[in-house]
Amino acid sequence: MPGPSGCGRRGRDRAHAPDGVANPGGGPNPGTDTGAIGDAVIAFLQGEVVEKSATHVVLAVAGVGYVVAVPTAVVAALPAVGGTARIHTRLVVREDSMTLYGFSTTDERELFDQLTGVTGVGPKVALSFLSALRPDAIRRAVVAGDAATLTVVPGVGKKVAQRVVLDLRDKLGAASELVAQGPLADVRVALLQLGLTPAEASEALRDLDADGKPVEDLLREALQQVGR
Repeated sequence: MPGPSGCGRRGRDRAHAPDGVANPGGGPNPGTDTGAIGDAVIAFLQGEVVEKSATHVVLAVAGVGYVVAVPTAVVAALPAVGGTARIHTRLVVREDSMTLYGFSTTDERELFDQLTGVTGVGPKVALSFLSALRPDAIRRAVVAGDAATLTVVPGVGKKVAQRVVLDLRDKLGAASELVAQGPLADVRVALLQLGLTPAEASEALRDLDADGKPVEDLLREALQQVGR
């Protein structure tokens, strides 16, 4: 499936949109929310799923097809072709292209923005982060200073992972609740006491759902994750 196409510069009095998908009337695109972030924003798209692949989805909105690059989790959550989906978006403008990136939640989009603010992390790498790790797992790793967990992301080496931790650790202060409090924090302490390294403990906690579960059950599940 073709990716988002490039386009030349537009006048600042017109809403940005990828070539081939702009509203012919020149005003806000139907099914979008134009806010005040920058001079024009496509905050979300809602329409029929026309096509989807491992990395992209095409949404038809008012007769216009939008190609949106998305994390793998978004693709998995989409309805079948012909169904209706709503995707939160971020439009990234480059010298020779405009690309729409899509997310299941505004929380994912916010983390995408924070990641792209790190030197050496472009939109494609930020999307890889969200494909490889859940947002709460990324935040836990950053707040805990666990760069090793971040290196599971394709294309992210030790130096980039360390830079992400260094640049975002303070900015994700609110996310420290994920590490400092709650049952997952107790499980992490128990895992470390059992001899796991910080990276192994983070890996064991990565896909755990703590909702309403006692610490004993969570610890058992975490140990199963790492084959203990």
